[in-house]
Order: sequence, then C-alpha cells, then structure tokens
Amino acid sequence: PMKKIFTACLGTETNTFAAIPTGHQLFEETCLFRKGSYGKNVPMFGAPLAVWRARAEAKGWQVVESLCAFAMPAGKTVKKVYEAFRDEIVSDLRAAMPVDAVFLSMHGAMVAEGYDDCESDLLAHVRKVVGPDVPVGVEFDLHCNIGEGTMRDATALVLFKEYPHVDVSDRADDLFNVMEGAIEGRTKPVMAAWDCRMIGVFHTTRQPMRGFVDKLQSMEGKDGVLSLSVAHGFPWSDIEEMSSKVIAITDGDRPKALKLAKELGQEFFAMRAATQPPYVTLDAAMARVSSHNLPKPMVLADVSDNAGGGAASDSTFILKALLDGKVKDAAIAMFWDPGAVRLAFEVGEGAELDIRLGGKLGPQSGQPVDARAKVLKLEKDVFIQFGGARKGTSPIGDAAALQIEGVTVIVNTKRGQCHSLDCFTKLGVDPSTKKVVVVKSMQHFHAAYAPIASEVVYVAAPGALVPDWSLLPYTKVDKAQWPFVADPHAG
Repeated sequence: PMKKIFTACLGTETNTFAAIPTGHQLFEETCLFRKGSYGKNVPMFGAPLAVWRARAEAKGWQVVESLCAFAMPAGKTVKKVYEAFRDEIVSDLRAAMPVDAVFLSMHGAMVAEGYDDCESDLLAHVRKVVGPDVPVGVEFDLHCNIGEGTMRDATALVLFKEYPHVDVSDRADDLFNVMEGAIEGRTKPVMAAWDCRMIGVFHTTRQPMRGFVDKLQSMEGKDGVLSLSVAHGFPWSDIEEMSSKVIAITDGDRPKALKLAKELGQEFFAMRAATQPPYVTLDAAMARVSSHNLPKPMVLADVSDNAGGGAASDSTFILKALLDGKVKDAAIAMFWDPGAVRLAFEVGEGAELDIRLGGKLGPQSGQPVDARAKVLKLEKDVFIQFGGARKGTSPIGDAAALQIEGVTVIVNTKRGQCHSLDCFTKLGVDPSTKKVVVVKSMQHFHAAYAPIASEVVYVAAPGALVPDWSLLPYTKVDKAQWPFVADPHAG
C-alpha cells in the first residue's frame, strides 16, 4: 500500500533575557503558512518541508503538510499562541491518521510562557496520537537545548551541522534517509545522547570545530552509524535543559550509540577553550579601527545585538563609538527602528532631518543617538538573500539608508540580522568600498562578508546577547557546567 507521511514546522529561538514578546504578529511577519501555501518562495525553516515533500513524492508516497510557522528570535512565546499552533498541528495529524511517519522541522530552543521546552511538549502530543511504533523524525537547528522528552519521543533527531547554517536542506535529506529506512523496515534507528556539560559558541568555519564536523560526516552511513549530530546549545535560554550534547543514531545497536555519543562528546568537550571566538572589547575594536588602513574594509560583528538570537537590533554602543571617534567612511546594518524609517519616508530621498535613532527597547539597547541625518535611499518591502550557500530570503520590511556624519546607517522596519550584503546593496550602498563595516550579527554574516573583509573582528559590546555567561542572570540553568566550573566531568 502507498505510504503516507505527515509534515509540519513550528519554531523560534527564544532568548529568555530579551524584552520582546513573541506573539502571533511576529510569526505572521516572519513565516506563517498552511498546507505548503508558500509555493516556490520557500522560507528557510520551511526548506525541510519542501525537501521531504519532493523526496516522498518521488517515491510515490502521499504527503500531508500541516502548519509552517516560524518567528524571528525574540523573548518568550505568548502562551495562547504556542498552544494554538501546537493544537492545530495535533488536530491536522489526527485528521491525517493513519500515517506511516511524522517529520517535524523545529528550532530546538523554543520557550513559551508555561512551557520551558516546547519541542518536548509538542513531541509528547504527537507521540500520543501516533502511538509508540510510528517513526517521528525531527530536524533541529544546532543552537538547541535538548530535553529528555525529545530524546524519548523522537525516533531520529538530525541537527544542522554548520554554523553559519548553510546546510538546512542537506540535513533534511539526511533525516529523510534515516527515516526512509525505518519506514520501509530496513533499519531500526536507535538514539543516544551524551551531555557535554559546557556552554559556548562554536563556529564551524574555524579549526578545531571544522575538522570535528568533517569527522562526524565521514563516519555517517558506515558500520551501522546512521547519523551523528552536535547540539551546540543555546546559552541565552534560562531553562534546566540548557547545555550542549552529542547525539548518535545507530541501526538497532543502543550500546554502540551510547558509546559513540560519549566518545565524540568527550572529544567535543576537550576542544572547549580552543573553539571559543576571539571576542574583543568595544574599546579594543575602536583602537583597531583607528589604525586600519588596508584597501578592504575591517568588518566588525556586533554580536551582542544580533536579532537572530532575540536581541532588539537597535543598540547604539558601536554607532556612538564610531561617531565619537569621528570615523569616516563607515557603514552599519541594520537598526530596527520603524519610527525612524517612517520619518525618513516622510521627508524623502536627498532630504535631511533631525532624528532620534535606536536605544528604544530597554537598557540593553543603550541611549538613543540624536543626530542630523541625510536620507540617501528609501526602499519598500525589501527581501534579503541569506549569505553564502544557504538558500532562502527573509523580509526586512521598509528600509532607509541614512548618512550621519561619516557613518551610513541602514534602518529597517522588520527586525532581522544582517546576514548578507543585500542589507547594504539593496539600498545602494557598496560595503566593499567602506573603511569599516558593522554587521549586527553573530556569525551568519561570515559567509558573505569574509570575502570582502581585510579582517573580521567579533566585538563583545554590551547587549542582550553579550557573550559573557557570567553577566547573564540565570535562575534555572545548571551551573555545574564549563565555564562556570573548570571540569564538570571530574570525579
């Protein structure tokens, strides 16, 4: 008989320290579709759904696609919004029964009011509908915090391997391969995880992380190893489950899965110090800017104000430093300030106005900057491509390029991180000609900006995503982890 699979997407990355609530409007603005209605312009977190549909239909299987809902990272999701989306997926699943498999695209770090681990909650509901034997496959972002419920109720969990995330569709293919074997009864995926008991930021663009990811990929598909994943964890989430893990899926061999997860987890743990990004203070970054005289721009990453991690994207610390230092020929993207954009549209291109910029969302955003600005360019309904090989576009709303003294500032209405050159070029600004380029992004900018940069500097300015865990007011996180303790595995 013909097989039938059920697919859905529900996710966001929740920064529990961020001031912006995640409600229905934020899902609508980011990604909210039903039954595959996005058509040809597939949203990033909907990309796995498109892959699974194509793979299943190529086998002559039926696909029932439910909700595709994703919100730009922010603070906790409003309780009734999460529950309504969860219940919609569950009721669609009930209506589709019987199914041969369930495929879910989720983030892995979604927190709602009353639900610290949304993924485990949704999976428990799904498991209740399909029973113990139907395979349930899940794709997560690698910035996930994996709860016990997820490990219990998912048959196979496959995470992105790359940071920046250029491999969303590739990993969807990997999950389909693992699930296909289970659906057709050729393999029996069993899964184990090992808790690395450390928190950090692990860029896969540099050694030793690059080599570690390559090693995992080389081990998959041989000797009964079906899949290997590294959960980097999401440290800006104050929940009990917050940590990093290694996950192994083998064909029917639980002891082997446990052994592999532990061995690889220990290897990952051993790299903890070497993997951490070389953050510099704002003062140190400004000192480097003043001595910079190479033909290519110095790219500064304002990691603490990355909308992709839930920050407001309106902090003024670096902008103020550039203006105070009278830096010429600088550009910065993107300030989320709908009010400022609206005023720029009122006066029009070529006009000047006095403007109060940024510093709106709370103390992590700094003080607003009051300045005279010239409107260079205005664009409505702008979409930006992801940088590098990752596919998909994201909406940044209406946008304006403003000139404030020596700094060109891109201001927009739909919060998003600066992960491609489009943030500038779509507004007539060529970042490669600037002396200094500031991107409000933690690492996703890297694929697009490294090629035009003389050097990339990760700046730990103040903000909602400050990469110093000692400054975060945790109440639920287990502090018996590195770097809070030197070696949590000792003894």
